[in-house]
Amino acid sequence: MSGTRIHRRAILVGGIGGGLAASVAQAQAKARPSDLTLWYAQPAGPWVEALPVGNGRLGAMVFGRVAQERLQLNEDTLWGGSPYDPNNPGCLENLAKCRALIDAEKFKDASDLVNASMMAQPKTQMPYGAAGDLLLDFQGMAQPSDYRRSLDLDTAIATTTFKVGGTTYVREVFSSAADQVVVVRLTAKGKGRLDFDIGYRHPDQVDYGAPVYDGKVTETLSQGAAWDKREGLNRERRPQSLAFAASGNELLITGANIASAGIPAGLTYAVRVHVLGDGDIAATAEGLAVRKATTVTLLIAAATSFVRFDDTSGDPVKATLGVRTAAAKSYNTLKADHVAAHRALFRRMTIDLGNTSAARAATDVRIGKSLASDDPQLAALYVQFARYLMICSSRPGTQPSNLQGIWNEGVNPPWGSKYTININTEMNYWLVEPANIGACVEPLVRLVEDLSVTGAKTARVMYGAGGWMAHHNTDIWRASGPIDGSWWGMWPTGGAWLCKTLWDHYDYNRDPEFLKRIYPLLKGASQFFADTLVEDPKGRGLVTSPSISPENEHMKGVATCAGPAMDRQIIRDLFASTVAAQKLLANRDDAFTAKLAAMQARLPADRIGAQGQLQEWLEDWDARAPDQQHRHVSHLYGIYPSEQINVRDTPDLVAAAKVTLGTRGDLATGWGTAWRLALWARMGEAEHAHGILMGLMGPQRTYPNLFDAHPPFQIDGNFGGATGILEMLLQSWGGEILVLPALPQAWPSGRVTGLKARGGITANLAWEGGRLTKLLLTGPAGTPVKLRYQGQLHDLALDGGGQLKTAL
Repeated sequence: MSGTRIHRRAILVGGIGGGLAASVAQAQAKARPSDLTLWYAQPAGPWVEALPVGNGRLGAMVFGRVAQERLQLNEDTLWGGSPYDPNNPGCLENLAKCRALIDAEKFKDASDLVNASMMAQPKTQMPYGAAGDLLLDFQGMAQPSDYRRSLDLDTAIATTTFKVGGTTYVREVFSSAADQVVVVRLTAKGKGRLDFDIGYRHPDQVDYGAPVYDGKVTETLSQGAAWDKREGLNRERRPQSLAFAASGNELLITGANIASAGIPAGLTYAVRVHVLGDGDIAATAEGLAVRKATTVTLLIAAATSFVRFDDTSGDPVKATLGVRTAAAKSYNTLKADHVAAHRALFRRMTIDLGNTSAARAATDVRIGKSLASDDPQLAALYVQFARYLMICSSRPGTQPSNLQGIWNEGVNPPWGSKYTININTEMNYWLVEPANIGACVEPLVRLVEDLSVTGAKTARVMYGAGGWMAHHNTDIWRASGPIDGSWWGMWPTGGAWLCKTLWDHYDYNRDPEFLKRIYPLLKGASQFFADTLVEDPKGRGLVTSPSISPENEHMKGVATCAGPAMDRQIIRDLFASTVAAQKLLANRDDAFTAKLAAMQARLPADRIGAQGQLQEWLEDWDARAPDQQHRHVSHLYGIYPSEQINVRDTPDLVAAAKVTLGTRGDLATGWGTAWRLALWARMGEAEHAHGILMGLMGPQRTYPNLFDAHPPFQIDGNFGGATGILEMLLQSWGGEILVLPALPQAWPSGRVTGLKARGGITANLAWEGGRLTKLLLTGPAGTPVKLRYQGQLHDLALDGGGQLKTAL
């Protein structure tokens, strides 16, 4: 054994049992209320100040305004358009010509050919939408005192409290996974009463602000809203498809989605509001009126006619009748069932990075001062907020979390709020395994299963190939063709990268039934590349062609190329996981996987360029690329989320990657900054990683409600940033578990419970003065564990009873 000195019994390795559960429960009980709460001293002004609630399918943004509460609603299947076939036979007709132009290094001509003849039809995809706003207009309100609005991450309840004229008003809002409704509870304690009207504003276009790509952004400090701010219902803009039916204590709104890019509207939707209370409740022409109440509960359901990517025959009106079932429960039961369902996932992990007086301030104040303050708890809150967002936007049975999770204000979101699968969707799901919420990946698995159907047609029609594939985006209709233009869309490895997420879920959990489920997906994705990889004309091996290094030009106005580094790295992982899965399943595909292994060996290796950098392309073009600080760092996929390039096995390539990152810079878009954080953490550079984290959590890249600022809002930065923090504390790659591999000086003491590592291992750890003081690993009995701490490797194993106590 090594000479690393750790106090006897400091490391406990054992099976899952009462010890872990008790440890997590104790850590949760010790958590200070502020540790898991976002709070503000004023109502929300802009949308990025409102607080999100969600149950995976139904989302709401809560503004906490006094005179008029605004609840902006989302339903995860309410997208534009209808089922459509974007596949363009012209791609296959021009494929050989395009490859020949690339081989002849006529890249501009190849790019022009792609744009003219090989893109999807239409050259865009359908946007995610919104389900409108409920506006609650209150009478008798005045300037409040003791105002506070908050979001409790542990209960997933947004609360607004204030006093007017001696009466205390409390509003609680949550989106229940148990009952599939958004619940709003309003109470008045004192002489005041709840007198308000409920109105509905249809989804419409909104101004999101211009996207910023270069990372040069201004601060997004809190603006707040006056107590008497009110917004209109925009009746004059209502589409003809919108209809209202109010009767008794219930309001039903029905409508239709929008057409987009020549694809007709094909969905209908319904929003149903059921009101219970101790006052008078009456229907109006297009809403409900509540008078003289002290306690009111609103139950809100929403649904669309979406059934599957090729089926829109659902009945949303019938689907929203669930509010009546929920209405049979007491509010306390609704709340308890909601909290229990949320905590079943949320309480699987805790994190404490220390606490200072800075944590006492309101959340927006903390963000505004974060670059100059000592506030380690903000990083812990950032992690837990990201876990909260994932639980609220991606649960088994829902759609996956898109570019904005499930929260989107209008029908024209930036980048369509789609699934961008050249980094962003994958980054969304980096967090789920280490943060112990792996169940949240299930919607993404179903998306890939859908893509294996639509993507098989794309492979056949556009490439003449077997298997399945997808380019750099997809939507709810599971479109898989290349969109936007050659610079962005002609990239064939989006589906292959999604397979990495599926393999990671298996690798963290080692469930053989899940492996059986995903093997056909891995095999189909591999089959596509077995059919389409071509010989590099300079004899360097097998390459993709045509392709790009995502969204980055290697010469002015041109990104088209063959065999970029990212493609080679992704395909290397895909082939390796397919081969490994086949061996584990011991099926009859030996000949196929032998072919993959042989092809994998012929993928060109990663290269170091003339500047000492890791080459982004097969040719050494990095120094000539027009954008030297590009937001994407695609060729560093091999470091993170992959492990092909690592400090143990490929130190020269790691050194080259550091040169690349030095040129790219530390701060980019929100998600680009998060990726840089994860990369530096994976390479063990604690202080560099922490410096990037400080920039990510500052007011230039984090909105007042903790949403990530691309800008505009894009949720992947939240998930990627949180993953980077966890990478600083625990890593698992290359058959090892690395403990505190990038612990910064800013977190001298701390504690984490419930972190997951590959192989079905769960870790609890604590440290003082920058040194490990306690480590508990749990997992399946007999599991071997290679543990690395401070550079020393220790071979351990769980005994037959699932426990092992040892001193190193």
